[in-house]
Amino acid sequence: MAVCAYTTGCTVSNHASIPEVDAMTTSPSDATTQVQPASHETAADPTEGGTEIATFGAGCFWCVEAVFKELEGVVSVESGYTGGHVVNPTYEEVCSATTGHAEVCRITYEPAKISFDELLEVFWQTHDPTTLNQQGADRGPQYRSAVFYHNDKQKELAEKYKKALDESGAFRAPIVTEITAAGIFYKAEDYHQNYYELNPNQGYCAFVVKPKVDKVRKVFKDKLKMQDGR
Repeated sequence: MAVCAYTTGCTVSNHASIPEVDAMTTSPSDATTQVQPASHETAADPTEGGTEIATFGAGCFWCVEAVFKELEGVVSVESGYTGGHVVNPTYEEVCSATTGHAEVCRITYEPAKISFDELLEVFWQTHDPTTLNQQGADRGPQYRSAVFYHNDKQKELAEKYKKALDESGAFRAPIVTEITAAGIFYKAEDYHQNYYELNPNQGYCAFVVKPKVDKVRKVFKDKLKMQDGR
């Protein structure tokens, strides 16, 4: 299986070589020093059953999927591609950095249980939004930090939160996260779905994905799904 990391090649060794570095200037376990959501306002993009959709890009979609699947109120998480100009792109095409697409996750959630602001809080704290087209060793426009909003309310909340983080100095550098309207979402190949759950001992999962999941379980204890053994 080829794994995409650099625009110059897609290899497992490249993708798993260097763990990401957290860019937060404050300890993620110190909730008093973090910028918290301004409210629990919801941003509606209703689907059947009263659920809504959020779409985030935060580096490798294996990481994003694993993080958001932990949260109470998240119904499903699908890995895929959006933001580019190529119809029905393949993983290899996205790896080539010529499609314009980002690796993203399409998150279906219940706003009665978790708000869009709360999803944003997890988004900001589980990747580095200050590095352009890069997350750790993963480099290329497909790894860009992005919020693909589905309506004006999501846009407003994302821009407000981004501004608050920048003004607070929460990160050591300015946030470069793209905030843009959601376009067509192309679901990724089946082998990318539930990747961490199915491959916990794979090198990249062990060294990059797992620390993010562990961080969510530590920092967001009150937002986790109830599971046996935790």
